Amino acid sequence: MPNINDLKLAKELIRFPSITPNDCGIIKFLERKLKLLGFKTQVLEFKDKKSQPVKNIYARLGKKKPNFCYAGHVDVVPTGNIKDWTANPFKPTIKNGRLIGRGANDMKSSIACFITAVSNFINKKPNFNGSISLLITGDEEGLAINGTKKVVEYLRKKKEKINFCLVGEPTNPKKLGEMIKIGRRGSLTCKFTIFGTQGHVAYPHRANNPSNCLVKILKKLKELKFDSGTKNFPKTNLEITKINIDNDADNVIPGSASASFNIRFNNKHTSSILKRRINKIISSLSKSARCKFKTEFNISGEAFLTKPNSITYMIRDVVKKNTKINTKLSTTGGTSDARFIRKISPCLEFGLVGKTMHQIDESVSLKDLTKLTKIYQDILNKYFS
Repeated sequence: MPNINDLKLAKELIRFPSITPNDCGIIKFLERKLKLLGFKTQVLEFKDKKSQPVKNIYARLGKKKPNFCYAGHVDVVPTGNIKDWTANPFKPTIKNGRLIGRGANDMKSSIACFITAVSNFINKKPNFNGSISLLITGDEEGLAINGTKKVVEYLRKKKEKINFCLVGEPTNPKKLGEMIKIGRRGSLTCKFTIFGTQGHVAYPHRANNPSNCLVKILKKLKELKFDSGTKNFPKTNLEITKINIDNDADNVIPGSASASFNIRFNNKHTSSILKRRINKIISSLSKSARCKFKTEFNISGEAFLTKPNSITYMIRDVVKKNTKINTKLSTTGGTSDARFIRKISPCLEFGLVGKTMHQIDESVSLKDLTKLTKIYQDILNKYFS
């Protein structure tokens, strides 16, 4: 079997300018690497009328149970102004013991570490009792329509069994080993528009200002007390993100006003229950103000929790042993593709330090790179022992 080097592979992956949903050949490159290690691969391309096609890959080494899966993404966010970078974001550079490049942190280096760990593992244990698989998407940073969500649907139809999944997102705030994610809050965004009657500001009795109703609705929404949190989750939180009144004149009462807000909710709620509650508030206050309204909802994912079990604690112990840090099990942060994978497999997330993800000069410590490879290899050893 060929030996894979984590730093070399991370650099090779970073060189692909794979900004969502552009593939730039990275999935095919990854497929060739995995085939060299003996994986059977399937490149899965999905598309629909409303979005661009996206390539994904599912690869499996072995046919036996249990099947341990690693999930990640090779797409990255835009670079911003390249002139602000100290190095070309797609020409990986090493400075002061760090690898700089777009995707170095989120999350091409993590993928390189896992593939290197697999290479080391099978060179020592070629006849291990089970299977190792990878689910890699090119659509995590964008709409997430044609990525992991559809791969999971495909695997379900094919009756492909995954016994446990490790998602390699950068879970650690400041130091490698601080945090493992065992769940995520749900995310629901609502945009609503209130329709009143346009008129002259000097004659308010002839108009109906929708902004008055909008302000009352936002105040009511911000005063909502959803819950006090749970053992594993912080309390549900609502944040107003946009307020818009499209009006070019100061002597005109507007005909409509709109606002947006996001709710990050724990597993005491579902998006459907929250939607009903929100619609009831908006409907009631609009009616009393003699206004009409329209709501649009976007659900990024439901809240979920992988209840800690022996595998969770095994992985935590491996992380603690390698980092000498008391590793916390957490549900903080935004959403990830674990929200799709948990429908077919228990899963948790552990990867690099997320301090520089999406930033100018995104980077990863070379020491962390080596250490994460060792952690992933130890996890495989323990899981298949």
